[in-house]
Amino acid sequence: MTISDPIGDMLTRIRNAVAVGHPATSMPSSRMKVAIAEIMQAEGFIDGFDVVTEPEMFPTLRVSLRYVGERRKRRPVIAGIVRVSRPGMRVYSGKAVLPRVLSGMGIAIISTPKGLMTDQRARKLGVGGEVICRIW
Repeated sequence: MTISDPIGDMLTRIRNAVAVGHPATSMPSSRMKVAIAEIMQAEGFIDGFDVVTEPEMFPTLRVSLRYVGERRKRRPVIAGIVRVSRPGMRVYSGKAVLPRVLSGMGIAIISTPKGLMTDQRARKLGVGGEVICRIW
């Protein structure tokens, strides 16, 4: 089965797993998805991730989700995750107008000529690019 928006599929799998309280979720792996997972781990939205490669299988990205609180009062760290730039409507942002998510409480992941990075880092480096998603 061909997926027309693999990044949107990744974000939807994470959103659905968080909504029902799963400890982890898995999806087909790619370099872009691994880079997004690295940023999410560095910013503290997920516990970690692994790329599982089994013989005669495609690589799979397994993302461990992060929750806070005790067992019954457990809440996910990811309150919202939204795909901004889609294959049908790309969204680009210059360095002067990079988006701020919840006044800095969340992050926007930006694809720049220098690689994938958060909106804060792109602002610091003075580069703009395609706004991939927002996470809070």
